[in-house]
Amino acid sequence: MLKDKKKPLYQTIIDDLKKRIQAGEFEPTLPFPSQSELTQMYNTSEITTRRALLELANEGIIYRTQKKGTFLRLDDNKQIVKSNLQPNIKKIFFVYHTDSLIIFERRFYGDLLEGLKKGSEENGIEIQMWDMGNKFELPEEDDIGFILLPSLPLATEIPMEILKKWKDEDRKLVTIQYYYPHLQIPYVIVDNLTGGYLATEHLLIHGHTRIGIILTGKSFFEINQEFSFRLQGYKLALNQHNIEFDIDLVCVMSGNEESEAMGYQAFQQLADLPNPPTAIFATSDYKAIGVLKAAKERGISVPEDLSVVGYDDIMISQFASPSLTTIRQNTDLLGKKAVEMLNFEYPRGNMRDEIVPELIVRNSTGPKR
Repeated sequence: MLKDKKKPLYQTIIDDLKKRIQAGEFEPTLPFPSQSELTQMYNTSEITTRRALLELANEGIIYRTQKKGTFLRLDDNKQIVKSNLQPNIKKIFFVYHTDSLIIFERRFYGDLLEGLKKGSEENGIEIQMWDMGNKFELPEEDDIGFILLPSLPLATEIPMEILKKWKDEDRKLVTIQYYYPHLQIPYVIVDNLTGGYLATEHLLIHGHTRIGIILTGKSFFEINQEFSFRLQGYKLALNQHNIEFDIDLVCVMSGNEESEAMGYQAFQQLADLPNPPTAIFATSDYKAIGVLKAAKERGISVPEDLSVVGYDDIMISQFASPSLTTIRQNTDLLGKKAVEMLNFEYPRGNMRDEIVPELIVRNSTGPKR
């Protein structure tokens, strides 16, 4: 395979695999090559083949089942198809609990709702929001399914025993952003590990080796799933560049919601280190904007003296001063994939899907000086 210098390597691999699929080189009834096999096949890194596989899954070309592996989704003529399965539900309830619907005005949740709407319209299914309340009650109707958002800021998380009860009642469930492997409930998440990797890799290729990271949690040992995976991506990128992980560069800020204040306070800690970082991955745009404010007050120029990367690509990130380099989560796809997963009878197994985020480069990052 010749590498196209105009394309990322993962995209070149995707294009090559599509050609080989169309040529009938892979047997549809057998597992598709694994991440490790593709790594050897294309003589590249596992992070690259992981990205290629996730993109193929996002396009509906392959599907994955736990233990059995990854399989092609083809028609009788061995042409790539999105799906040839028939809908099995008539109505989907998007299940959540919050005391204030204003949370859905945020980009992450707004895009999620838009994706749910598009996915349901494309499949001819009715969709309705359902606040389960503090009693965690679900509606009782025929031919329905549930897309669960187990946790929202300032709201009670769905207890594990409730999820197990719903699972034991054989309800059709898909969770979003959170997953529970022991319950084997199908789920769709944004690949936060890749998001953390992309943010950190971007800073590393600009020559930064001391990169601070700001996480949200009660402590280093109590970080929720999203931020834990972003930290893993950060550590993976450092490891691939042979840079030792430094716990002093990690700030964990407590809070029920993301805020500028968290980034502002964390920056003070990082800036006061004997050897402060030249770049910061803030893991959310709100925290990143707080970092920008704190840096400006100290007379530190961004990106000349400090590079900053956020996460989420909220609306105001492009209007920050300087405009914020960030990670876009593509949460509209999160909603669409959840509908598709719930709507079709897939092969048996603990179904999962991951949405690949993308790096949005703006003016808050630059070469180390």
